[in-house]
Amino acid sequence: RGLTDISLLERFIHLRYVDLSKNKLKDLAPLSSLTQLLWLKVDGNLLTSASMQELPYLQVISFDRNCILDLEGITHPLLANLSLKENKIQTVLGLNHDQLFSLQVLELRGNQIKTTAGLGVSKLKKLYLAKNIICSLEGLEEFEQLETLHLRDNKLEALDGFSDSMKCLQYLNLRSNGIKSFQEVEKLQVLPMLQALVLMENPCAEEPNYRLEVLSRLPQLQRLDKELIEEEEWEQAEKIRQTRKEKEK
Repeated sequence: RGLTDISLLERFIHLRYVDLSKNKLKDLAPLSSLTQLLWLKVDGNLLTSASMQELPYLQVISFDRNCILDLEGITHPLLANLSLKENKIQTVLGLNHDQLFSLQVLELRGNQIKTTAGLGVSKLKKLYLAKNIICSLEGLEEFEQLETLHLRDNKLEALDGFSDSMKCLQYLNLRSNGIKSFQEVEKLQVLPMLQALVLMENPCAEEPNYRLEVLSRLPQLQRLDKELIEEEEWEQAEKIRQTRKEKEK
């Protein structure tokens, strides 16, 4: 609606759900009096910061398609789902587990993030980092409860940074990166619960026997590139793995 001023909302202190998407807002200060707010959507505005006064019951916020530069000033204790898609964020620094101990889903796709270092919210279950410019994975060992990690369309050439402490990670999307060798794929053996892996549109996916080479290194997989592993594939991959072991001996 082209709104630039929402000061009228200060009076409505019992509002629970507010959608202010597709306006021209630069300031959310009037929302600080809405202490009962549970759900806030402010997509497609002109915000340069996600900083707000702490709201005690706020559980879901979406700041998609703004001009937000960093993650400072987000301190809502019951916040479970935070989305900041398609902003101008360059670093994941700024989030604090002591202030965001309920956060389980963090959506940061379509920003300008270069590394995962410093993401200070270790209780996450789902982390979406697609369409950034990430070239190194750091600090992932803290994410012991992470189940889903989405890294499609980044600049990864190496898969260092994964840890056996990531014992809940089941789904990993690495589509459209720069992974060239199966030696890099082998580094994912540290992930004990990995069941679904997406590797299509990487250089290694063009290699002969690509699926069998991946399965021979990651036998626990149930899906590769969204396709279920067939029994016959699994048996062939097992033979390749045994042959490789004998050669190493």
